Amino acid sequence: MSAGLGRNYLDYNASAPLRPEARAMVIEALDAANPSSVHSEGRAARAFVENARRALADLLACNPGEVTFTSGASEATATALTPHWLLGGNPVDHARLAVIETDHAAMLAGGHFNPEAVTMLPVDSAGRVKIEVLREWIEACSSAGPAILAFSLANSETGVLQDIEAIATEIEGHDIRLVVDAVQVVGRMPLSLASCRADAVIISSHKIGGPKGVGALVLRDTGTRPYPLIPGGGQEKGRRSGTEPVAAIAGFGAAARAASFDLRNDNGAMAAERDAMEAHLRGALPDLVVLGAAAPRLPNTSAIAYPGLKAETAQIGLDLGGFAVSAGSACSSGKIGRSHVVAALSRAGLNVDADHGAIRVSIGRETSKDALSSFADAYIRLAMRARESRTETSGRAA
Repeated sequence: MSAGLGRNYLDYNASAPLRPEARAMVIEALDAANPSSVHSEGRAARAFVENARRALADLLACNPGEVTFTSGASEATATALTPHWLLGGNPVDHARLAVIETDHAAMLAGGHFNPEAVTMLPVDSAGRVKIEVLREWIEACSSAGPAILAFSLANSETGVLQDIEAIATEIEGHDIRLVVDAVQVVGRMPLSLASCRADAVIISSHKIGGPKGVGALVLRDTGTRPYPLIPGGGQEKGRRSGTEPVAAIAGFGAAARAASFDLRNDNGAMAAERDAMEAHLRGALPDLVVLGAAAPRLPNTSAIAYPGLKAETAQIGLDLGGFAVSAGSACSSGKIGRSHVVAALSRAGLNVDADHGAIRVSIGRETSKDALSSFADAYIRLAMRARESRTETSGRAA
């Protein structure tokens, strides 16, 4: 992905630029045969798929057999969020589902659960789930039968990390399956299937620099899994039918190998550059709000709001100035609307205007200090204009 001449791409949480390693692997695998065929050409195609599966397993420190390829994170989410699972190979129906109110739209949709069976758990002003409300839901589930708790480990708009250890500890000993959307975390922070303590983990290719149109559902125990969303030919060991997109999967694997290398050589520079940018902004704009600043966050993400500056206005102004940023999650066909994340944080007590919203800056290891410094200067100019306009309006009203 090229930001174009004179432009700075700061929207990695929407989609990371395609890694050169992934592009090369996609091209190499484009002419691959059907990986289910038993002839030499089919076996060569199968090798692309299985090599990628091993790369993802290495990235998540799990067994390759626990990785099931899907068309993306949305499909993986829809697959996991079904009442119908196999537990130890035996069919079990789940009566309830809980999600977190700031999660991705695919999670909030509730999958195949009836809407009345879905509980949206509120967050505090930092964006972390309220543990006392989670406990109430767990208690209510004790008499209702098996349940599923599903949430995003990192919020896509603010980068806020949920306390996976505390949440997993709360549900321990209860008949509750844990589904974790790790789309924004994988490749940016070390993460293992064991540390998630989840029954199923959702990941996506294009968030780590692989091609779009492929993701995975990673299972802690293949005997404990959701019924397949797409039945049919029995590919992916019967967990997801349909001929595997060999080139996309191969590119996903190449991106996973590159991400593993990045994590092994991480020196904390990305978080330091993000923090320096926020300090630059706060120095000029004392009223700036950094959403989720009171909680642990992804090292690459900053969501900011300034009184009187609408997110839409800021995004358009920054785009004209050569900066690609987001006014929320990129899942609404290009629409700019009221962020449900900002609204939830506002309800929880964060001093932020839910109607004006916030913009998200999300960076990668390739992002330069100069790009972030230039972005901060451009945002400060927009905020100053908004402040002057607000002052003029107040003066006329007086």
